[in-house]
Amino acid sequence: MIKHMFRIAMLSYHTCPLATLGGKDTGGMNVYVRELTRQLGRMGVHVDVFTRSQDEHVPHVLHDLGYGNRVIHVPAGPEDPIQKYELSQHIPQYIEGIKQFASKKNNDYDLIHSHYWMSGLAAEELGNDWGIPIVHMFHTLGEMKNRVALTDDDRVSDFRIESESRIIGRVDRIIAATQAEQAQLQFLYQAKKRKISIIPPGVDTTRFYPIPADEAREFIGVDKSRYIVLFVGRIEPLKGLETLIRAISFKKASQLEDITLVVIGGDPNVSQEKMSKEMAKIQKLSDELSMGRTVVFLGKQAQDTLPYYYSAADVLVVPSHYESFGMVALEAMACGTPVIASEVGGLAYLVKDGETGYHVPDQDPDALCEKLMDIFDDPDHTRKMGLHAVEYARDYAWTEIAPQIMGVYKSLVEGKAKIVA
Repeated sequence: MIKHMFRIAMLSYHTCPLATLGGKDTGGMNVYVRELTRQLGRMGVHVDVFTRSQDEHVPHVLHDLGYGNRVIHVPAGPEDPIQKYELSQHIPQYIEGIKQFASKKNNDYDLIHSHYWMSGLAAEELGNDWGIPIVHMFHTLGEMKNRVALTDDDRVSDFRIESESRIIGRVDRIIAATQAEQAQLQFLYQAKKRKISIIPPGVDTTRFYPIPADEAREFIGVDKSRYIVLFVGRIEPLKGLETLIRAISFKKASQLEDITLVVIGGDPNVSQEKMSKEMAKIQKLSDELSMGRTVVFLGKQAQDTLPYYYSAADVLVVPSHYESFGMVALEAMACGTPVIASEVGGLAYLVKDGETGYHVPDQDPDALCEKLMDIFDDPDHTRKMGLHAVEYARDYAWTEIAPQIMGVYKSLVEGKAKIVA
């Protein structure tokens, strides 16, 4: 039998780490949980990732993450995708399913690492029952989402805000991605600084590295003579895709013929009845602005294909109104692609203005258009920024980041052992 350093219960309730990137509730958090679990496995740590089952035809236990680590799909409510506002009512069943699995497998976990506020609610009860420490990462904060909400539909519930405050008071350690998130936790939720560890997400530099542009463009089938602007993310108002489309539309029709905006994310080809409200709005805007073939909607893409898209692009644009970190920006930089990002949240720390890309004000298509032209008009500086981006991203390799998280685990587990002794 393999002897493990620690046994970790990783909770990712509302989204599975094996899901395809770009779906309604899939993004940086999925990548984070998946890649952290893999790296911990390499370090001799056993991790069981518990997520809500969304497909009765998918086996409830999968070993896709390697090293003996498992993804357990726990039945909680219907085994189908459901609206996010419905999810919280099924958390008790999720908790009970985790307890039954642990009992059946005779698993004693040393620590719980939960992600997002709903997982934090589950961690609270499990931590109390099992008497073990809890590490939590929010990934996004409800108070911050409300501050940038454009409509009432974009606002989060009072229940979420109250839950986040309760989680902050209960857990043993919070991992914040940047100094900005730490400040938000302290200012908006009165979190104690001593409870927060700042550890950024990592990137798999064995997967995300520069691919020669001609080879990458051949793989994705894009004309080598065109400028490629890339957007990767969920299609929702918070991600600011409308700002990017308006920025590109400011170019004259003759110049648009040289630009392709590649949009990865969402479901662009479903019927109008099934299409999300934001995707329908974005496609309508593209038509109204006569973008024609300038915008290409590719929908969800497998993670393994992303290095080709990043490497083929002249620039990745992250026009979000709020990001706690910005995983896609880090992946693009690791592939040698400069990034233009809104100067908000974690992006303001991650992207180095003028060195690995550019900052632009939030919701300012004029400023974004100007920086896009800087990318296209100064290829020498763009190439230098790409080279700097690769070097910079190496500091975020999971081989550098996971040991920092292990340090948090170790301090809490050993601290509990001293108290028990």
